[in-house]
Amino acid sequence: MVRAIADRIVTGYLRPGERLDEGSLAARFDVSRTPVREALGHLSAMGLVERRPNRGAIVAVITQEHLASMFESMAELEAICARFSAARMTGGERRSLEIEHLASARLVQIGAEEDYEYFNTEFHTRLYRGAHNTHVYDLTVMTRSRLAPFRRAQFMLPGRLAKSWQEHDVIVTAIMRGDGMAAGKAARDHVSIVSEASAVFAAVDPVHPEFSQSARR
Repeated sequence: MVRAIADRIVTGYLRPGERLDEGSLAARFDVSRTPVREALGHLSAMGLVERRPNRGAIVAVITQEHLASMFESMAELEAICARFSAARMTGGERRSLEIEHLASARLVQIGAEEDYEYFNTEFHTRLYRGAHNTHVYDLTVMTRSRLAPFRRAQFMLPGRLAKSWQEHDVIVTAIMRGDGMAAGKAARDHVSIVSEASAVFAAVDPVHPEFSQSARR
């Protein structure tokens, strides 16, 4: 449910400033209000929902500037992880990364978007773990969780699966060579490109909530 509501927010079906009625959401998902309330709590922690005392919840107004700042931070954190991974991954970790990456090419060929999305999460998690730095891992996972719905939105862009795989390939090649600088640059560039998908979520003035039709398509 968290994912379903988050995706509707990111793609504009639920507009910034729009009230989120627990009863309506419970009916839509055929559940009681308790899981809806829990889902809204998770979405609030992710910054997608604003909960107001005695007034319920609304879709948060997220500015493009704020999104850009989060993606900028994410790009730097991923660059650190890739750079550290190039130097610190064990031989087994490198082989697993390469094997899984090569296998994912099949998902691109058949257009298995959901399966590739799952692989994509695993791919990046391997980089975070491969950095062998607990503090960096925690920071990166926390930031990624805030951006998860927006990162998923990238796969709505035409040809994005193939481009994502190609960008991963540059990262993997650098890590296999032990080239930290190249791995860091490739990871930073990758996240910077992913951030373009955030355009599907257009911030609006909550007083005049006119939402771009292009974001609804």
